[in-house]
Amino acid sequence: MPRAVVRQRDARHPALPRRAPTPPWTRWAAPVLLAVTVVVQVATPRTLDLSFLLAAVPPLAALAYGPAATALLGGTVLLLLELPHYDLGHPGESDTATVAFVAALSVLFAAVRSRRDAQLVSVRTVAEAAQFAVLPPLPEHVGPVRCAGLYRAAQRGTLVGGDLFDVRRGPRGVRALVGDVQGHGLAAVGTVAALIGAFREAALDQRDLVGVAARLDRRLVIDAEDAGIAETEMAESAGDTGAAGTAGTAGAAGGAGHGEPAELFATAVLLEFAADADELRVVSCGHPPPLLLRGGTVTELAVSPGAPLGLGLAGVAPPEQTAVGLRPGDWILTVTDGVTEARDASGAFYPLTARLAALTEVRQRDPAALADAIWKDLVRFSGGVRDDVALLVFAWER
Repeated sequence: MPRAVVRQRDARHPALPRRAPTPPWTRWAAPVLLAVTVVVQVATPRTLDLSFLLAAVPPLAALAYGPAATALLGGTVLLLLELPHYDLGHPGESDTATVAFVAALSVLFAAVRSRRDAQLVSVRTVAEAAQFAVLPPLPEHVGPVRCAGLYRAAQRGTLVGGDLFDVRRGPRGVRALVGDVQGHGLAAVGTVAALIGAFREAALDQRDLVGVAARLDRRLVIDAEDAGIAETEMAESAGDTGAAGTAGTAGAAGGAGHGEPAELFATAVLLEFAADADELRVVSCGHPPPLLLRGGTVTELAVSPGAPLGLGLAGVAPPEQTAVGLRPGDWILTVTDGVTEARDASGAFYPLTARLAALTEVRQRDPAALADAIWKDLVRFSGGVRDDVALLVFAWER
């Protein structure tokens, strides 16, 4: 599998092919069929008629070539059918006319397909740029922290799903976010974009991680209220277009729930590598705690669990910040539930802590190698991951 490290993600990422989705073998099908048919027909007795195979050359060419190349191959077929020296199957006038008609249609199809392929490449380029704007590649270093991340969206052909992460400089050190929003795939991308935007602002403005968490929570609460209002207005509009009795019922039901917030929440863990001390500060909002990799041991940090984002932290107990001392060479690993909840054929969960202990040799290289090794081990264990996966590795190098 190609290297999946986020800091190296570019246009060659396997999730978003930049070329048109035409199988490579189609480029060889038409010329190979033409050559094989001519060789076999010339080398076999006159009683064997294979000229009917030549009629398939122009349609095959239309699958992979443009109109000019398709017209060239179609013209070659007609020329070979008319050359008396080769005598390919004794085609009659109606047979030749049929092949000519098929060749003309193939040229038209090739022109339409080429235009659609060009449009598809343009749309994919725009989609890729938009997804990179939401989740840009991770820098190798942010201050005294070396970073590497891995992201795999559950929905095929996309770069962004329901998981998120970001690393930014803050007023008191390097701040990082790893989270998992409700749902996965494209339906969750809007929430991911909103949370990352809110984090980038809060990471600069807020003095501590509790304040950053409050800003993220407020963003989700407001978005949920807006989504609830929009759903209610759509329900009322649908009711108004129905029958009179049905419209009245739908309108009354919609009015009763007008303004009720939609269900929208996310789990997240916030990290801050202090600028003035060898210390890591952590705030957990319903997310799995980070792991500390120190020497040959793997330790789950004792973080105070808080409520998930989107539940209104101002009205419930706010999350507590936990401080952990760091030593040079310490690594911190954070993952989403796409890793911890992956199962094997027997239904057993992926034992991340135990498997990390077996990757000591990989950990001696760099964070990117560890992220790649975890992904490969996860795929081997589960046989294929069906949820969004995100993991970040931080190396403390003060």
